[in-house]
Amino acid sequence: MKTIRPFFLSLALSLVAIMAYATNYNNPIIPGFHPDPSVCKANGKYYLVCSSFQYFPAVPIFESSDMLKWEQIGYVIDRNEQLDLKRATSWTGIYAPTIRFHDGIFYMITTNVGGKGNFMVTAKDPRGPWSMPIYLKQGGIDPSLYFDGDRCYMVSNPDNAITLCEIDKTTGKQLTDSKVIWRGTGGRYPEGPHIYKKDNYYYLLISEGGTEIAHKLTMARSKNIFGPYESNPHNPIFTHCSVDAQSSNIQGTGHGDLIEDYDGNWWMSMLAFRQYEGSYHHIGRETFLAPVVWEKDKWPVVNGNNPLVEKTDIANTGCKISNSAAKGFGLLSHEWIHIQNPITERYRISDNKLTLTASASSLTENDHPTFMGRRQQSASCSVISCVDASGLNKGDEAGITAYQIHNGHCEIFIKRALDGQLSVYSRVTLMSVVKESVPMTISDSKVTLTIQCSPKKYSLGYMTDNQHQPCIINTVDTQLLSTEVVGGFTGCILGMYATGSGSASFDYFDYQQK
Repeated sequence: MKTIRPFFLSLALSLVAIMAYATNYNNPIIPGFHPDPSVCKANGKYYLVCSSFQYFPAVPIFESSDMLKWEQIGYVIDRNEQLDLKRATSWTGIYAPTIRFHDGIFYMITTNVGGKGNFMVTAKDPRGPWSMPIYLKQGGIDPSLYFDGDRCYMVSNPDNAITLCEIDKTTGKQLTDSKVIWRGTGGRYPEGPHIYKKDNYYYLLISEGGTEIAHKLTMARSKNIFGPYESNPHNPIFTHCSVDAQSSNIQGTGHGDLIEDYDGNWWMSMLAFRQYEGSYHHIGRETFLAPVVWEKDKWPVVNGNNPLVEKTDIANTGCKISNSAAKGFGLLSHEWIHIQNPITERYRISDNKLTLTASASSLTENDHPTFMGRRQQSASCSVISCVDASGLNKGDEAGITAYQIHNGHCEIFIKRALDGQLSVYSRVTLMSVVKESVPMTISDSKVTLTIQCSPKKYSLGYMTDNQHQPCIINTVDTQLLSTEVVGGFTGCILGMYATGSGSASFDYFDYQQK
């Protein structure tokens, strides 16, 4: 009979214990379009930030007391003067942020792709106010910070290589030359680097393979922060691009960040997406959580080397999601976002109603359109909104939309024709193909519009005063609004918009998850 060595017995018991504990929370922990999570701890709490791309406010920030239940507390970038997102799309804008806490100060570092590049902001309170951006010399994307005593290091990936330099944590001035410290294991797009120090080793965690099916997490370590780095012989340390995970609806796992909680347990937050109707995802890359066992002088083991499992039915755990009741817009919560920087005078709340002043730009033209929406956080949900179109001028339109990217969206809307007649339409925009429904003439300027969402379909409909069920005038396959079809790095946003020169009022925007 073979004897089980103490180390392996200890590891096995640790895995059993932590995996038992780890089944008691929802995954994803933050559903919907919340990619590239980064986590830090401070003052007895945990804080998490995500990418936001073309949307404003930018870089949503969440708070938790246990790493399992999260509540959004605001945005890191919430003032127009902090960030210019002019003409940003789902391919550009704010990429992966990193949040760190050091010596009483929160630091967030990220990239404005298509803008001025890498920058960091600071705050004493995670709810803000956060500082104006401090722009940084070293290029690449997905920058991260590591504090080693009084020294501050920045790591990013210019020229597809993980590159390190020391910077001044106050001014951002680069203090050392940039040095390539690792090129990964050969996967494409080595990115998302984070450095941790444990047991006298500097551990470097990165993502490879692209943020798609082949996404994976790999690791290297060194006794010197500038290297040379030794690759983990067991790389990748986590991926769903494997035989074990090939039948899972969760795919694209990667871009992780490690943290040790206040009880000494290690965790990894990471992005992944849930597929629907085959190999398609439309509600975006989401934030997942996995337990980690990290023995002394060893490499971390993520989720017991098992695939992630979706779990969304546990009461009182996971992300606090606002199911906005049909009571109007008296108090706006944190979920509301705009495409690019909002032109504030176009948005007015009075008597619990939201009035949108139309923009000349359509959603497709993508030049600061008048738009306000929220992330779709479940494949099964619904939106209902009552629209008063009396303020629309000839040729204007206003309605509600399921928006994936500027050339991939569908909407149900009211339009005023050149003869003054109001009609309800639906429209689907897929790249260069635009298909509009036959107009449904209405006699009242106030109409209720609906989008019913299922894993398969978006059903677009409307109701007048004498109707109790919506009249569905179009259905759109969710596959058509998936990242695989129309592209981009985001997820579907459900929102309100107005195009033209007039205005439209919305009594409410009721989002309900099923």
